[in-house]
Amino acid sequence: MSVLRRVTAARTARGAAVAAATALATMAAVGPASAAGTELNGSWAPFNRCPVDNPAMLAADGIDTTAICISSSSASGSIKLGSSQVPTGRTDLQAGVITHADGTTTVISPPGGALVAAPATLPGGLLGLMCPNNTPIVSAICKQLADAKLNKVVATVESVNTPTDFTLLAGVMEGQPILSLPVRIKLDNPFLGDKCYIGSAKDPIVLRPQNRTAPDVSVDAFDPDGTANPDGVLNRIVAVGADQGDSTYAVPGANGCGLLGALNFAVNLKSALPSASGKNNVVLNSASTHVAMFADPTSVAPNEGAELARHWHTAVK
Repeated sequence: MSVLRRVTAARTARGAAVAAATALATMAAVGPASAAGTELNGSWAPFNRCPVDNPAMLAADGIDTTAICISSSSASGSIKLGSSQVPTGRTDLQAGVITHADGTTTVISPPGGALVAAPATLPGGLLGLMCPNNTPIVSAICKQLADAKLNKVVATVESVNTPTDFTLLAGVMEGQPILSLPVRIKLDNPFLGDKCYIGSAKDPIVLRPQNRTAPDVSVDAFDPDGTANPDGVLNRIVAVGADQGDSTYAVPGANGCGLLGALNFAVNLKSALPSASGKNNVVLNSASTHVAMFADPTSVAPNEGAELARHWHTAVK
């Protein structure tokens, strides 16, 4: 393939990736309202966990491969697991994406996972999650739940494994999955213990978010240190107001709940788990998505990924 054809193909892939990312506001699952990350200046601020120092990101050359940063957040949402509805706190999804000249992409998770989410209190607490129940061990617990502290259940959606199946152009279409996002949900309560989960790394809940509404999209340019500049070498695409969701995922049973998993069955029974595809639903409200990339990646070839990382680091406060 000639250099001209490679550049054209790379630009086509980049354009498609940006279009997809503009609506990427994935999922109800994942970050404390302030997910841990580096504090960055100006236009770089939303990308505080972008894995710019990952070897695959650093190796992007700006012609056959291009590295970009994506960030998506939502203040609220919910995820339905069988018969249980779990609210989500503020969510923070960040990742790097390598676009390839053939139109494919590779998603790179930051350390700690792509998805980080704020804990949320489960309505009804443990009473709603597994009571009433005629099994002696469970009914004995249910009788003690008049104490609000014992009844309270905190649910946190956690990222597991690396997102896959990032689909170009899906981000600007309604009804097309953007990517596959594996998660699990941690349930915290004195009776459930600290290792109670729905889903796991081996058997995750795989969310495939898609646009239910189209976002409002704008573009701004900025300098390497994050300062806004109409003539800056970097571009930031901003997409706001998009609702996203998925109702195709299956939900496995609970694991690790109670001593030696003794309460798994109670959680599964009351929540109707495992739950097949079509019986579950996730909603992420009014998401905000940001994409950072070079305005012309070929201008820094063959070191596009390394230059993206260098500029990111100059924005550290």
